[in-house]
Amino acid sequence: MEQPLAALERDFASLCEAWAGSMPAWGAVRGAAQVEVEQMSDSGLIQVTDALAKVRRDIDVMLARVAAEVTKRSGQEFGDTGLAKAQGFHNPVRLIAASTGASRADALRLIAVGTATAQRQTFSGERLPSRHPHVAAAVEAAKIGIEAASAITSMLDRASARAEASRADIVEAALVDLAARVPLETLIRGVREAEARLDPDGVEPREDLLRTERSLTMREDGRGMVHLHARLDPESAAPVKAAIEALVSDVLRRREPIDGDRAPVVDDRRSIPQIQADALAALARHTLGCTQTLTPLAKTTVVVRVDLDTLVNDLGHARIDGLDQPISAGTARRMAADAELIPAVLGGESIPLDLGRAARLFSKAQRLALGERDGGCASCGQNIAYVEAHHIDWWERGGLNRWTQHLDCGGGYGRSIAGVGGGRGEPWKDAFAGSSWYAA
Repeated sequence: MEQPLAALERDFASLCEAWAGSMPAWGAVRGAAQVEVEQMSDSGLIQVTDALAKVRRDIDVMLARVAAEVTKRSGQEFGDTGLAKAQGFHNPVRLIAASTGASRADALRLIAVGTATAQRQTFSGERLPSRHPHVAAAVEAAKIGIEAASAITSMLDRASARAEASRADIVEAALVDLAARVPLETLIRGVREAEARLDPDGVEPREDLLRTERSLTMREDGRGMVHLHARLDPESAAPVKAAIEALVSDVLRRREPIDGDRAPVVDDRRSIPQIQADALAALARHTLGCTQTLTPLAKTTVVVRVDLDTLVNDLGHARIDGLDQPISAGTARRMAADAELIPAVLGGESIPLDLGRAARLFSKAQRLALGERDGGCASCGQNIAYVEAHHIDWWERGGLNRWTQHLDCGGGYGRSIAGVGGGRGEPWKDAFAGSSWYAA
């Protein structure tokens, strides 16, 4: 039988050899790790990466074994004399996390894998194979990592109550083979599919459990950024994910050059996370303004409060009910142009002067017409999904009582065309909305 540390020693020797072989044959400068890594050839750097990964898996194997034994010696039957409590820790998870400098989740994963792949022992002292022999062999040989082993063993433990042992063994072997060949994300999809096949009767109960765990939390930090954290079951997540991905895909398509041109259709430098955030906001704006929206949303849900001086002079700030962070007058105008919103104008000492009513200043037909005409932002060509309808000639700046509108992304004003429509003679509302025409 091979010594416990033999594999680690062998792989560490391979690492040292790969490291030395990756350095220049002549003129190599010895020094700190960063200095030497920067001198490695491309092929040598890849060899070192692979060798380091192998050593890391060897270490994780030993950590899992040790973590499982620490857990065994810290069992409740030992009370305060258990290993973890004797060392000043509430439980073995905290002890392992402190020793490795990792999170408790990582420590728990090490313990779970170590326990699931450890050999079993009968009352007579006879040693039996691991509950998951294929995973145990792959982990020992450092063919798969701890996260992959955890994903496979935890699924098998869940499904074992209702799955045939022979089928579970076949699935385990297949998943181990898959784990050695594909990234972890692909393995996870395979694990989920395997669980559904092993335990078809358990799909609905698992689905119900996921649904009870769905949640969405919102908080505003000290800088004014609003944090959303969502945990959605598949049914709830499907339309959200599909809608956001559709909008993001449209943006990415518009970035691609057409007809052999090198220049993209639009110069959009947003990151994918930024585009996704804008897509979520666009979906919410659409829902608030849609004529077929849900009944609770038919009531105005956004109230913007602005001082009269800010309204008249376009200087200062406004506030949105429910959020602490002030917004600029320009942002308030943009919001009023394309959302269900109640503008509340305040005078001195915050005395209410006027409270508007919810109105969507641009109809669906008007937006479609603008989209056909402009194709996007009339100034920079921004994607049609992320622009807002605006009136150019503001009342406060001498605009006429006529419909002059265009699509704008907020970065500048482009062309406008006078259209049909009629004003209501309510200049403060027109000024607040940044328009020269107020829709009834």
